[in-house]
Amino acid sequence: MNREIVPDLDENIAYIEKRFEGCADAVMRRLWMGDEKLEIYVIYMDSMYDRDFVDGVLLKSLLFDVSRLPERHAGQEIFNKYLATADVKEISRLDDLMDEVLKGNTGILAAGMSKAIVVSSKALPGRGVTEAETEVSVHGSKESFTESFRTNTVLIRRRIRDTRLKSKQMTIGVRSKTDVALMYMEDLVRPSVLREVLSRLESFEIDAVLDSSYLEALTEDEWYSPFPQYQSTERPDKAASALLEGRVVLVVDNSPVVLILPAVFACFFQASDDYYDRWGAANFVRILRYAAALAAVLLPGFYIALAGFHPEALPLSFALSFAASREGVPFTLPVEVIVMELAFELLREAGIRLPGPMGSTLGIVGGLIIGQAAVDAHIVSPVVVILVALTALSAFTIPNELFASAFRMVKFYLIIAASLGGFVGLTAAVLTVMLHLSGLKSFGVPYMMPFVSAEMAPEGKWQDSLWRMPMGEMYERPYFTKKGHRRRLRKEKKDAIR
Repeated sequence: MNREIVPDLDENIAYIEKRFEGCADAVMRRLWMGDEKLEIYVIYMDSMYDRDFVDGVLLKSLLFDVSRLPERHAGQEIFNKYLATADVKEISRLDDLMDEVLKGNTGILAAGMSKAIVVSSKALPGRGVTEAETEVSVHGSKESFTESFRTNTVLIRRRIRDTRLKSKQMTIGVRSKTDVALMYMEDLVRPSVLREVLSRLESFEIDAVLDSSYLEALTEDEWYSPFPQYQSTERPDKAASALLEGRVVLVVDNSPVVLILPAVFACFFQASDDYYDRWGAANFVRILRYAAALAAVLLPGFYIALAGFHPEALPLSFALSFAASREGVPFTLPVEVIVMELAFELLREAGIRLPGPMGSTLGIVGGLIIGQAAVDAHIVSPVVVILVALTALSAFTIPNELFASAFRMVKFYLIIAASLGGFVGLTAAVLTVMLHLSGLKSFGVPYMMPFVSAEMAPEGKWQDSLWRMPMGEMYERPYFTKKGHRRRLRKEKKDAIR
């Protein structure tokens, strides 16, 4: 029940104090102002408010600078004339007032007034803007998002100084009341995508949203797919770039990671350095990522199918070498590969908790040490250790962690298929994965765009997919952008960009 504020101040105070009973961090106090003509009630949360502003400016102004108040409408007189800030608003319901107080704002109730005054006074504890940890860039911005909701929106806003950048703010979570900002470029976003996003955000009710990943899990198209349908980032420049492509960005309070949608297969192979490096170097690295991802998912299954089911396809010297390397190994070839793959995955999960590059170092070096020990004990063959290490190293080249996780899961699916049916099983498994990807959509956009749905893809769809064109040749925005607004570069008429 959201109770209305009434002119009887004692009745309002009784309701508030009952709701905040047992909350030792809630500061509530009755005060008199205007020669003790008007009683007011001030409430805020300790350590969530700006002490210097509230105690040194706001309350000082109300208690000592107000000398004369009218007999009637004194509360409205305070709102209009005596508050030492412009960031104030009126609220007519007590539960809305308490929600604002729990956000770090200051609430003021006045006797005889059926509305409360809310003064913005947030000063929430949190870390400052630091360097990105998981999306490290050699060139370009070093800033990363933080857990502060308003800091994150400001980091985006300062990169796009355009009134067409809109931010729709909502609250999600019955108990957490988490602030969520849906940011988009008004003239670039597809209306159908925007409607779909809003519809999904309003389609559920949950007790708490503690991180942006909650929204991803609750609103994605195919929850059972291992492939993420959102792109997550901790870099403000990457979020700003996505907005200028006509995509939508979700900023969630208390989360240092924002969500970008729609997201397609090619997006996950793009890194910030691709646009800051020279054209040739950026393309070389991007193509290398695609090749490494293919190796990471196919190599183990291909080796099992070749060495375990079709050794006659190998040159005799290779076949004899593989056979000699497995001499004394007690496991079958599929079990040998799976055991080593699991060992590397466990080391990677252990290493991911370590700061900086130490995690990836532990995953590779630690795996090689364990592999060498297993080879010495004749548990696995050296070929398998090298193969699995190469697979693990290839997976580290994928810029997005969630996308890399999907490849690792699919890798085990292909290993099992190759173990059961050789090349026939491997081929069938690859086809099922491709079939799944071809049918996958992210908010109405085919996941394999621009490789499928040619009628949806605009002119210049290959400017930034498997490779990217030089910056001076990227005239068109990608396929996410609304039709009629895809031109982003003109060299003849500088005023023709829309």
